[in-house]
Amino acid sequence: MDVAEALSDLAEISSQIRAAAIAGADGTTLGATGGGDDLAEVGRKLLDEVARVRAGAPPTQLEVATHEGSVFVLRDGDRTIVATTGPEPTVGLVFYDLKSCLKAIDDKPKPRARKKAAAKKKKDENGAA
Repeated sequence: MDVAEALSDLAEISSQIRAAAIAGADGTTLGATGGGDDLAEVGRKLLDEVARVRAGAPPTQLEVATHEGSVFVLRDGDRTIVATTGPEPTVGLVFYDLKSCLKAIDDKPKPRARKKAAAKKKKDENGAA
């Protein structure tokens, strides 16, 4: 499944998520939904700031909660997903849905379907190939 399909599935299964974006290892936005075009940059900055003020390994997930809603950031491998929700989301479920979304993305492009060998060689007048 590609990034757009994974985000579409996420929007369909998770009613708590309002907007989401997925970024690659270099920070480039790979896809976004619900007006989340700037979310990938926001997520990167949040992870960087937490890593700066906290010693040890960089965080792999975080939630920033306000009265209006939350921002979730989850890093898995080379990808990061960032999502917004309304107030008081089910935190564990949102993280589960985000992780599932990232896991659903294929690293390899799907092979193209081969056209049938020239519509099977036309039969000659005797019915032989």
